[in-house]
Amino acid sequence: MHQTNPPATRLSIFCKVVDNYGDIGICWRLARQLAHEHMLQVELWVDDLPSFRRICPEVDMHAAHQTVQGIQIQHWQNQDGQFSTEQIADIVIEFFACDIPPGYIQAMAQCEPRPVWLNLEGLTAEEWVEGCHTLPSPHPSLPITKHFFFPGFTIKTGGLLCEAEIAPQRSHFQSDTAHSAAFLRELGLTPEEIAAQKISLFCYPHAPVAALLEVWQQQDQAITLLVPEGVAQTEISAFLGQPARAGAYLSRGALTVRVLPFIPQPDYDRLLWACDINFVRGEDSFVRAQWACQPFIWHIYPQDENLHHKKLRAFLNAHQPSLPAAQQLTLAWNGVTQGAINWAQLWREFSASKADISKLSQHWQRKMAEIGDLATNLLQFAHAQAQDRRQK
Repeated sequence: MHQTNPPATRLSIFCKVVDNYGDIGICWRLARQLAHEHMLQVELWVDDLPSFRRICPEVDMHAAHQTVQGIQIQHWQNQDGQFSTEQIADIVIEFFACDIPPGYIQAMAQCEPRPVWLNLEGLTAEEWVEGCHTLPSPHPSLPITKHFFFPGFTIKTGGLLCEAEIAPQRSHFQSDTAHSAAFLRELGLTPEEIAAQKISLFCYPHAPVAALLEVWQQQDQAITLLVPEGVAQTEISAFLGQPARAGAYLSRGALTVRVLPFIPQPDYDRLLWACDINFVRGEDSFVRAQWACQPFIWHIYPQDENLHHKKLRAFLNAHQPSLPAAQQLTLAWNGVTQGAINWAQLWREFSASKADISKLSQHWQRKMAEIGDLATNLLQFAHAQAQDRRQK
């Protein structure tokens, strides 16, 4: 997927954190890939440094400007400020229509040539995305045009975030049982917990966690549930009989619940690789679960009037049309299923289809690789736009 690097370019990403860790998670992964694989000078503007620090402990929550892993981090505190043309990057990315400062846009319009301005949109499998990908949006009063750039699952979209080294790293990790066991021991797991079926849980607060906790206690096979601190806090605390703080754990029936500290992104990837089943949410962990090549259940970010249900079904129909058990559990987990839900039956049927799901994961990876990765596709589009402007 990785291609020859273009000439060094300055690039800025603007991120407003709405979904606690998903927004900054995506932008931080993109920033690192652009800087480390494509050798760009990357500047990341972010408004929520505490959330950023949860996934990258090197971040100083109190610094207005800092450099982390070779990337310039700017604390985006307000919409004020005047900018000179020298401060403007060659490529400017605003994540999910986050409204970059008016003064920055004014300076962009004064640059010659104009920078390439992209609105990196949210991920969806809905068909309409193909018609909107790379569409121009001229500014209403300034001589500058923004283009929409959509990640996605087809060749007519921008593809998914995927670093060049992820597949070989995952393959090595999963084939080296001593390596994966050592990683899990560092997180506090006992040999018995490592030997059990391992499930990671990352979901929004409204997920029906208590229902599955009850089912998992009744299983014949031992289950270790690994939950980052702060996730499903009410249900996990109730199960533990104590606050769900990092390091807390309890076994009841077949189920052991262990609360993990929030870990940096590379370690979260390894956690997904090490677990047999992953419950993920939003966009960032959802994409990383796809690269883990393990069965996963997605908890989609909720939208008004249940608009997310259509988005959820679009992905399920694209990803696993021949796996009704996986679809049914996902729909129930997201509150789409109406009426009484037999969680024990849903889990039993899902577990029975794990081998088919794993086989599908390999096919899905090959299909996504044909599209190319998001960072490379984005840069190819940006450089084509810049070349067109230089020729005019």
